[in-house]
Amino acid sequence: MDQVKIARALLSVSDKSGIIELGQALARHGVELVSTGGTATALRDVGLAVRDISELTGFPEMMDGRVKTLHPKVHGGLLAVRDDAAHVASMAEHEIGAIDLVVVNLYPFAQTVAKGADRDTIIENIDIGGPSMVRSAAKNHEFVTIVTDPGDYAELIGEMDASAGATSLAFRKRLAARAFAATATYDGMIASWFGFADQGQMFPETMPVTLKHGSTLRYGENPHQSAAFYTATGPQAKGIGQARQVQGKELSYNNLNDADAALELVSEFRDAEPSVVIVKHANPCGVATAATLEEAYAAAFACDTVSAFGGIIALNRTLDESTARAIAGIFTEVVVAPDADEGALAVFAAKKNLRLLLTGELPDPKRGGFQAKSIAGGWLVQSRDNGSVGEADLKVVTKRAPTAQELADCRFAWTVAKHVKSNAIVYARDGATAGIGAGQMNRLESARIAAWKAKDAADKAGWGTPRTIGSAVASDAFFPFADGLLAAVEAGATAVIQPGGSIRDEEVIAAADEAGLAMVFTGMRHFRH
Repeated sequence: MDQVKIARALLSVSDKSGIIELGQALARHGVELVSTGGTATALRDVGLAVRDISELTGFPEMMDGRVKTLHPKVHGGLLAVRDDAAHVASMAEHEIGAIDLVVVNLYPFAQTVAKGADRDTIIENIDIGGPSMVRSAAKNHEFVTIVTDPGDYAELIGEMDASAGATSLAFRKRLAARAFAATATYDGMIASWFGFADQGQMFPETMPVTLKHGSTLRYGENPHQSAAFYTATGPQAKGIGQARQVQGKELSYNNLNDADAALELVSEFRDAEPSVVIVKHANPCGVATAATLEEAYAAAFACDTVSAFGGIIALNRTLDESTARAIAGIFTEVVVAPDADEGALAVFAAKKNLRLLLTGELPDPKRGGFQAKSIAGGWLVQSRDNGSVGEADLKVVTKRAPTAQELADCRFAWTVAKHVKSNAIVYARDGATAGIGAGQMNRLESARIAAWKAKDAADKAGWGTPRTIGSAVASDAFFPFADGLLAAVEAGATAVIQPGGSIRDEEVIAAADEAGLAMVFTGMRHFRH
C-alpha cells in the first residue's frame, strides 16, 4: 500500500522540542492524538485534545511509569497487517484500534551518563516501552509511519500537507530505516556502558559501535574509492567530527584524516605557549612553540618549507589576523583552530578554497577511548595512545645529565615523535622541530633523512648551519644498534630521548658517552603505524 492516511497518532517524547507545532499540524489534519505523561500535558497546555494512553489500554500507568505502553492495544494497533483478514478480525474481536503514526524519542540515556548520574538513575533512563513501540511501528512500515527525531517533523508535516494527511510508502521506508538505526544506536550505548563503565570490561565479548552519517565524500584516498564521513555519537564526542567548518570547499577523505592528525598533535600543547603544527600526509612536517602564534608558525614552517605547501595547519590558540596573513602566504588546504578573530576571518575570506575548522576547546590528549582498524576478516582494537612521561619519569643513563634547555628540547621532541609514523626520529631545538624522519623501515634511515631535511631547511633559509646543531633528538622506540644514534651525533645533536629496552642498550649508552651526549630513557615507546 502506497498512501496511508493518518487517523490516529501516538506521541510520547522525552525531547519536547517541536512537539507542539507537530501536534497542531496533526490536529489540523483531523488526527486523533494519543499521548503519555508530560507529552500529553504539553499538548493540552496549548489547547489540543489529547487522549491518555491509559484510556486506550484500559490500564493506568504503573510501577513509576515503567509500564504504560507495553500493552496489546498499543502493539496490536501498531503491528496489525491492515489488509490481512485474520489480523482485521483479531482487531475487531479485541477492540484494538489502528495506530497510524508513532512519534517517539527515547529517554536521554547517554546524557544521563555524561552528567555523572548514579547507577540507579542511569538504569531508570534505559527506555523499554519507547524502543518497543519504535520497532513495532518500523516493522509494520507498510501501514505505520514512525518518527524518532524532531529534525524529521518538518518533513512529516510537508508530506501530510502534500497528500491530504497521508504518507507515502517511500517516506515510511526511509523513516523506518532511521528508526531501526536509532534503536540500534541506543542499545549500543547501553551495552557499551554496561561493559565498560559498569563492569570494567576493556574488551567485552561484543563491542557495539555507533556512528552517525555526517557526509558522503567525493572519494576516498584515491578517486576510484568511495568514501563517507561518520561521526561518533554521544555528548562526550569531541574532535574533527564536531568541528564547525567556517569556510572553504568540501573536505575530502585525506583532508579529514590529516586534520585529525594535526588536531591530535596540537592538543598535546593545549596548555602550552602559542603552538603551531603543520601536517602533510598524516605526518607532522613542522611543529613549534613560541611567544606568539605568528612566531610559532614561522618556526614550524621553516622546518620544512617544501612539505608545508598544501598542508594542514593546527593551532592551540585563537587564530589572529597577523598569523592568518602569514598562513595565507602559501597554499594551505585546511586550518584547524579553537577559534578565529574577525581579522583572521576577513583574511581567509579572500581564500575561498581554504577550509577553516573551528573546534572550540581542544580535546584532552589524556582522554580514554579506543582506536579501531579494519583488517581482512576482522578488526584490530586498542586503547588510545594517551601515555605521557613527566620529568620525574625520565632516567638519565649517560655520564652527562642533560642541561635544563636540552631536557626541555628532549620533552618537546618526544611529544612530537609520538605523532610521527614509525620509525620516527625528531630533532628539536628551542621549542621547534629541526628535522623529522618518518615511516622508514629502519631507524638509521629515519635519522639520516631528518638530518638531511634539517640541512636543506638551513640552506633554503641561509642560516649557515642546520638547527640540528645543539639539538635534542627523540626516537619513538629504542635504538637497536648504535648506528642510528651515531647518525644523530653526526647531525649535531647533544641530547637524546628514547624508550630504552634494547639488548644492546649498553652499546648505545657507551656510544653516547663517547660522543659526550646526554641521554634519558622514558621506559615507554610510541609506535605509530
